[in-house]
Amino acid sequence: MRSGLCAIVLLAALLQGCALSRARIQRADAVVAASIDRQTTCDRSDHCATPSPLLDAAIQALSDSTPDKPEHVVTLLDDSEASLAARINLIRAAKRSIDVQSYIWDQDDLGQLALNELIAAARRGVQVRILADQLFSFEDPAVLAAVSRASPNLQLRLYNPTFHAAHTPPLEFAAGILCCFMKFNQRMHNKVMVVDDVIGITGGRNYQDRYFNWDNDFDYLDRDVMVGGPAAEDMAKSFNLFWNHKRAVPLTHLRDVNRLILSSPTPPPWPAPQYVYPARVEAAQEEAEDQDWLAKHISSHSLYTSKVEFFSDFPAKTEQPTRRGAREFTAHLMHVVSDARKEVVLQTPYLVMSRRAEKIFKTLHHNNPPARIIVSTNSLASTDAFAVYALTYKHGKSYLTEYGFNIYELKPRASIATDAYLQANVEDEDEDDGGGSITDAAGVKHRRFPGTERRPGLFGSVGRRNRPAPLTSPGRRFGLHAKSLVIDDDIGLVGSHNFDPRSDHYNTEAGVIVYDPRFAAQLRADILQATEPQNAWVIAQRKPTIPVLGQISQGIGDLSAKLPIFDIWPFRYATSYDLTPGANCPPMLPSNADFTHCYTAVGDFPDVAISPKLIYTRLITAFGAGVKGVL
Repeated sequence: MRSGLCAIVLLAALLQGCALSRARIQRADAVVAASIDRQTTCDRSDHCATPSPLLDAAIQALSDSTPDKPEHVVTLLDDSEASLAARINLIRAAKRSIDVQSYIWDQDDLGQLALNELIAAARRGVQVRILADQLFSFEDPAVLAAVSRASPNLQLRLYNPTFHAAHTPPLEFAAGILCCFMKFNQRMHNKVMVVDDVIGITGGRNYQDRYFNWDNDFDYLDRDVMVGGPAAEDMAKSFNLFWNHKRAVPLTHLRDVNRLILSSPTPPPWPAPQYVYPARVEAAQEEAEDQDWLAKHISSHSLYTSKVEFFSDFPAKTEQPTRRGAREFTAHLMHVVSDARKEVVLQTPYLVMSRRAEKIFKTLHHNNPPARIIVSTNSLASTDAFAVYALTYKHGKSYLTEYGFNIYELKPRASIATDAYLQANVEDEDEDDGGGSITDAAGVKHRRFPGTERRPGLFGSVGRRNRPAPLTSPGRRFGLHAKSLVIDDDIGLVGSHNFDPRSDHYNTEAGVIVYDPRFAAQLRADILQATEPQNAWVIAQRKPTIPVLGQISQGIGDLSAKLPIFDIWPFRYATSYDLTPGANCPPMLPSNADFTHCYTAVGDFPDVAISPKLIYTRLITAFGAGVKGVL
């Protein structure tokens, strides 16, 4: 082991000094300039932009705005199908510019679709810029070498690349942690798309199948918000800050991409798409062009309002995390929460509180009267971040008693998620498709497309990562990825901030705050839907079955939970409850006197099979408190 660590440290030291020379970068830039594909598909001044009611509404809102009274059009994109259609429609409607910022850009159908749409926009004359965090984006350097020459109007940069390269193999990943932990650990978590500086989308979704209900095994419940008006101009300014930061690295500056460019001075043209499920892609593109579909599924839900704010941490947060000015979004978010008077409805995939958040929620709980705190989050069965869940599990009693949380953990087969998946993966069929069809309540036959398998294609083959724990029940599973907040029925926030220590101190985050009771009501209803009995388990105090022994066990558990390490007592203060079938009871809070008559305890980790990940969860609960901030 000592020899292995020494080898990794030596590798890290060598790679740290492997930045490319200026001469080599200039050679690659020259090759790109000489071999770039200069084909154009439009010679009109509007760059052949397609009609878009979404862009038109944003332009009108910006036109109606004054410095004293801004006007915005705001649309909650809770549905993955609508969120994808909105993106495609805006890309095709762009007349001048498209800026896209993302934490993950995968090499699957969704990633290909988004990239091909942007390349098509660039080839009709739109200026396109893509900024993706390096660690989990564009893992094939050959694709990036091809992108660098796809169009003179398209630029792509990777943020905070490890050892000056696009791809990070496992050994280099370990070396990055050992040698340069702080830099390696600080990521650009923002997700923003801005079109013509007048309309933008931000929220939780990355460019990967599972964020749009296209994965075969595991998909996310997620959420975006689309904003047209002055706040979109702020999105554009924020993008420029990141784009011009020294950590945003052009492709020719990356060792592996640079090498491929220099070795192929006359590359083949950008290949045609090779989608695993092309019919599903075609259906999404058709919806994006269908004015009636857009009106029904997107525009009809839009709100016109005045006060909307886009906030983003500055890139400097990654260099000086303690600088308050660099943590603008995080600081403002905490201030908004601390002003709550009646209720906070929080949805986060990772229920691990920073010290500042703990202090705020403890104060809210001890106010007179206390604010009601409703939290929608993941269960171990629904999360792909079991290490984080272990600390949620460890601090369960504190969340319930010290902060007054009412916690609902998503079921992996939640009805709300299953419905969203079917909606994103059906297409009307006039004839039988060999048994692969379903029939809805109206008797209309649909064909369901299975989600993406990781097969070779344009981007090559990509391995699976972050697989969740195995379950005892079969079927497609879902996890929660939305990050949203509603305060006092007046304020709604949608963004990338997970309300955890990592989002507070390490990652840069972004989001939109809407000061409008109508938007807050929409968002609150969407979050509370995920807490309904068919969708979530309730976390509540465990009721001792043997009075004296149960009280002794709780006392030992309380003591064990306070220890930073060796928290090994297996019986916790809280456990999961489910509404008892046939009980004829409405959903209720654990504080209700009838709760134990209507709800049945289903164990600490319902539906999770005995597996290494279950054991790891217990071990991290026992010994992992020291890594809370990193998780």
